[in-house]
Amino acid sequence: MTALNPLRQSAASGLCDGLAKRLADLAVEALIDEAMLTPKPGLVDMRGSGAHTDLTWMLMCRSACALRPAFLQMAQAGSAIGDATLLRRRIGAIGREAEAAMMAATGGVNTHRGAIWALGLLVTAAARHMQRGDSADAEAIALGAGLLARLEDPGAPARTGNKGELACREHGVGGARGQARAGFPAVVEQALPMLRLARARGDGEAQARVNALLAVMAGLDDTCLLARGGRKALASTQAGARRVLALGGIASPNGRAALTRLETRMRQLHVSPGGAADLLAAALLLDRIERSADKEQS
Repeated sequence: MTALNPLRQSAASGLCDGLAKRLADLAVEALIDEAMLTPKPGLVDMRGSGAHTDLTWMLMCRSACALRPAFLQMAQAGSAIGDATLLRRRIGAIGREAEAAMMAATGGVNTHRGAIWALGLLVTAAARHMQRGDSADAEAIALGAGLLARLEDPGAPARTGNKGELACREHGVGGARGQARAGFPAVVEQALPMLRLARARGDGEAQARVNALLAVMAGLDDTCLLARGGRKALASTQAGARRVLALGGIASPNGRAALTRLETRMRQLHVSPGGAADLLAAALLLDRIERSADKEQS
């Protein structure tokens, strides 16, 4: 019996590695899907750079691929480290290494800092959740990510000076950190329900994803918008997103016309909903995890 233990351990290790690799691939795919999704108001898409002067969809995809090793390490840590405090420290260190890899891949351009935080937590929580044999439930994974986000990371700097952090302090909002600690409510309460609703009523996949983005934009105190345009830009963008959805989303003629008006207004304000884009990528990741698990079970 004892002689079989190493074989069992090896098999278990192989299963963990397979899960981690799969989750890392899904995270990269979610980021690439978000980058290439078109049309996205104010954001980089296949038509152009939106409100940005230093970003292209190709650069976003290069950045996403450069982050795969970090997502793999986070998923491996989620599978292997049982102590939540130690796990939080480990993924914090991996996240900082991932930022350096991102900057090296992009020539110093911040493409995915917020996404590293959001998707990194979700990949870790998913590996931890699924390694225990639990179902790949998006809401449960998001809750697990929230529990990790609430733990302190002693290696994290007290202040980063990032625009999002400054916007949080100036406008009194939670930002990416607040979303994560709350279990990603914009993802589980807005993006995923809209994604499912749009698919169910017959919208095309790209249209469903854009509608999911708009659902996040409609309610999120997006620090990217606040940093670039303040409260006025945030309120205008939220109202515009709500209007598109109220008219049936972008699959309807009236909704598409409202999206065009929203894009025109955002170009005038020179603003971009980068926080909402990160949360859309998070929603696409959770959606991919659920659907991938459903395929394996069927």
